[in-house]
Amino acid sequence: MGKFERSTGKGGVAKINTASLPDIVFMLLFFFMTTTVMREVELKIGVVVPEATQGKKLEKKSLASFVYIGKPLPNLRATFGSEPKIQLNDSFKEVNDIQDFIAQERESLDEADKSKMLVSLKIDRNTKMGVVIDVKQALRRANALKIMYANRNVDEISDVR
Repeated sequence: MGKFERSTGKGGVAKINTASLPDIVFMLLFFFMTTTVMREVELKIGVVVPEATQGKKLEKKSLASFVYIGKPLPNLRATFGSEPKIQLNDSFKEVNDIQDFIAQERESLDEADKSKMLVSLKIDRNTKMGVVIDVKQALRRANALKIMYANRNVDEISDVR
C-alpha cells in the first residue's frame, strides 16, 4: 500500500493581496463626493403648502428654480417682522429682485435647457394673494412663463395619518 503523508500546514490558504485596497477606497470616496447633492437652500421662512386632489410630480429638479413665499421663522421675526417675505436662494429679496434672480438662474443652465426652465412657487397657505400676484407679474416681466405651484397631495396625506 501507498504511504500517505500528513501535511503540516505549509500549503494552507493563500493570503489575499490588499495592495489595491486603498485605490478602491479612494475611488469610491471620489465617486460619492461628486454624485452627492447637498441641500442648497436653507429655508428662513415657514412654508406649509396647500393640499390638492391632483398634482404632477416634478421630473427634472435641475431645471426648476424655487421661489419661497411665507412668514419668517420665529427666530427671525424680531429682525424681519411677521409679514410674508420672498426668499430666493438663501436670502430675503424684494419683488424687484426677481428678474435678476431669473436671469442668473437661466445663465446657469445649458443652452438646450434654457427654454425648459420652470419656476416652482412654494407658497405658505396663509399668505395673502397680493404678494403672489406681485411675484407672478415680476416673473412675467422676466419672461419666466412656466410656473408650478407646490402642493401636498390629499391622497398621500391621508395614507400618512
